[in-house]
Amino acid sequence: MNELPDNADKHTRREFLRRVGSAAVATAAATAATEYLRRRALRAAPVVAEPAFGNYRTGVADKLALAENLDHAAAVRAAIGALGGMGAFISKGDVVLIKPNAGFDRPPWVGATTSGQVVGAVVTLCRQAGAAEVFVADYPINDPAGCFDRSGIGPAAKAAGAKLLLPRADEFETVRIGGRRLDVWKAYYKPFRHYRVNRVIGIPTAKTHARAVVSGAIKNWYGLLGGPRSMLHQDLEMVLADLCGMLKPTLIVMDGTRLLLRNGPTGGSRGDVKDAHRILAGTDQVAIDTLMAEWLDKDPAKIEWLHLAADAGLGTMDYNTKLVRAG
Repeated sequence: MNELPDNADKHTRREFLRRVGSAAVATAAATAATEYLRRRALRAAPVVAEPAFGNYRTGVADKLALAENLDHAAAVRAAIGALGGMGAFISKGDVVLIKPNAGFDRPPWVGATTSGQVVGAVVTLCRQAGAAEVFVADYPINDPAGCFDRSGIGPAAKAAGAKLLLPRADEFETVRIGGRRLDVWKAYYKPFRHYRVNRVIGIPTAKTHARAVVSGAIKNWYGLLGGPRSMLHQDLEMVLADLCGMLKPTLIVMDGTRLLLRNGPTGGSRGDVKDAHRILAGTDQVAIDTLMAEWLDKDPAKIEWLHLAADAGLGTMDYNTKLVRAG
């Protein structure tokens, strides 16, 4: 740290203070300039949709269905069946994009990624309902091919008849999300346009998260964002609320077959994971994440982004008004 000598004269003192002040101003100016240029670059890039993504709902009654079964594919069928079956969400000729959590190059037992068995079961139901195409996509933190393979999501999706999309740089486009923090941002949007996706299913996994407290239905959409995602951590509460409003999914199938109770989102040891054999299906992401937080021994009342999303009219934290148990 710079210090002013005790015997410095007034001129020297003034010069010292001037230099320190100039350095501080320069640092602040550089930071402001960087943020300004980033925002200007985002706004200068072509915005391909206003707003991006949108509403993929089918008008199905907004209930939550919970099923528990050691056979996880059977649990998927039971939960979705309690909502009217996949035919209530997917029709003949639909183009479906499924967004699991494939964010890390981790084996299934760690609990950091969605179960491949659950993804395969959802793909199978979509195909049986008459979907023309089913795509499975995510933008993982680690190498996409490795993440999909090691998690088991890729092989299971392909075996069930889906096409796996590995993200490329040219598939990220600047889009208008229209949120309070996420207004204009780069997103993995081109495949939605290119393949004319008209139905979107989220299949998150239930886990704790070091920054967001929990990661589930809403946090799962973070995997559609490109650009400098680490910058969003400064306003993560507002970002997550914006993600809840970014798109209205056709369906959410929460993978609660095992719960990552500690050291999320990446996990670390078998002791962090609890087998639960649960599937929760519905369309209210706020309600789903509220119940999921309780599964993870977290207090939803203390999760700010859930309140922000609920206050914005994007869902309810009172999941008991919607919950049904599947047989």
